[in-house]
Amino acid sequence: MARRSNYDKFPCVRVSADASAVYAGWRAIGERLRGELHDGKNILCVECYPGVFLEEIERALVETLRPALIVRAADCFRPAEDIETMLEPVLTDDPVFGRMKGIEIAEFFDAAKADEARRRIGAERGAVVVIGTGASILAPASRVLVYADMARWEIQQRQRGGKIGNLGAKNAGERPSLLYKRGFFVDWRAADRLKMPLLASADFYLDTNRPNEPKMITGAALIEALRVAAERPFRLVPFFDPGPWGGQWMKHVCDLPEGPANYAWCFDCVPEENSLLFDFGGVRIESPALNLVFQHPRELLGEAVYERFGAEFPIRFDFLDTWDGGNLSLQVHPLAEYIRKTFGIPYTQDESYYLLDAREDGAVFLGLKEGVDRAAMARDLWAAQREGKSFPAERYVNRWPAKRHDHFLIPAGTVHCSGRNALVLEISATPYLFTFKLWDWGRLGLDGRPRPIHIEHGLENIQWNRTTEWVRENLINRFEPVAEGEGWSEERTGLHALEFIETRRHWFSAPVPHQTEGSVNVLNLVEGEEIIVESLRESFEPLVVHYAETFVVPARLGEYRIRPRVPSAGGECVTIKAYVRTR
Repeated sequence: MARRSNYDKFPCVRVSADASAVYAGWRAIGERLRGELHDGKNILCVECYPGVFLEEIERALVETLRPALIVRAADCFRPAEDIETMLEPVLTDDPVFGRMKGIEIAEFFDAAKADEARRRIGAERGAVVVIGTGASILAPASRVLVYADMARWEIQQRQRGGKIGNLGAKNAGERPSLLYKRGFFVDWRAADRLKMPLLASADFYLDTNRPNEPKMITGAALIEALRVAAERPFRLVPFFDPGPWGGQWMKHVCDLPEGPANYAWCFDCVPEENSLLFDFGGVRIESPALNLVFQHPRELLGEAVYERFGAEFPIRFDFLDTWDGGNLSLQVHPLAEYIRKTFGIPYTQDESYYLLDAREDGAVFLGLKEGVDRAAMARDLWAAQREGKSFPAERYVNRWPAKRHDHFLIPAGTVHCSGRNALVLEISATPYLFTFKLWDWGRLGLDGRPRPIHIEHGLENIQWNRTTEWVRENLINRFEPVAEGEGWSEERTGLHALEFIETRRHWFSAPVPHQTEGSVNVLNLVEGEEIIVESLRESFEPLVVHYAETFVVPARLGEYRIRPRVPSAGGECVTIKAYVRTR
């Protein structure tokens, strides 16, 4: 196992040495907002992302503002049963997967109730507070607008703790996986569509990630923070999660807290899940990383990438830790046409496994063996699922030895999983949710329930011609030298021609030049203790990166340089870089 890294679990983007735009605590926030309300502008609209603790905000604002009228957006929603019926075609009866249908927050409202709320708001001459998800739909344009936001990771913690349900539903305490599914396919998509145009016009931005520890900044300060992030390399705030196959590598190397029996995942660059920390004079504001994607898609992603994917971050880096753990579930990802037709998703999860570390018995299961009998494999998978039999994985699937710095390419349709005793850096496209589990080695999830298996979907997508020799030739360690200079060399490491992500590996003991190539770059320091990412023209503040940390370089930066600050024991540093092929 590698020695401990100086891994920074709370990386921050420094915006300003001035904290005057920050208001911390409900007293300071309430007083600032009270000063905004006056004759002709008496309406305070608090638009809230689903999952925000509305009662906390309302209680604090009532105490300070003493409003004459409070209008709660949720009181204007259609009955929960009607909303459930509306969402049935989207959510389906599958425990994991639904369909993307473009639901809007406005569709949750009862038209008559909403009209009555607007009439009451317009008739009131005293202070009015309109609060909740969809509040901005009810309040007039002359409002003072506060956007109350929070990170997706915190929402999941509240779901797991039974503290919140879904939007317009009475389901707090339901299985967290079902709450997450509803959030993924409906609540968060709808809220993001409403949020995108509001961020630029909000008077204030409220960070509600820590209960009873609110922080608010002016809307102008948020826009400035996002502009700063779009003009320099940065890191997202990672989060770590246990799993039924999880290991011990990250706990040791990243110095994670005791408590969980293992850590299975690190989401180190998954902007839909991760957040950004912004520093204003020593005070930190947390904001979902998607806000940056929404506000600066062209600068961040690059023109060609934005034209192809819209305001969506298409590259994902995360860790899979099986050190002293177990094999991942045997799985396959959907083909592009299948995910588009079946789930309404425009692209699929092509991916790769880069081995940061592995024990002598480390392995990756990848591709089928020669001469596999499809019908026999299907029968054995169904027997494992329905009858509790053990699936003979190695009868059908190749088990390849894996060592540090190996790179296994996994285009959609290829059966795969990481074996135990490895630390995998997973580099993939980001549909986020679409993995079809075929076999989970007979174990239960952390909740004590069987994990959902999707054999029918899986069998529809397995590419049966991806067998041993094809995999060996096309998917394992496809390293190709492409450039070198004094003290550095660059290799192309994939991905496969079927995948839209390009990956490059650099070995270096001296400064090495990089070019974004018109696409956002995502990199990880896979060897070496510490490097510095810097501008060739001093156009951005240098970024210090430690071993195993992932960082993002916006497309607009073009040229940049990486140099060792503290090399590895072997004398060289190594980075792996991913970007979208634009030509």
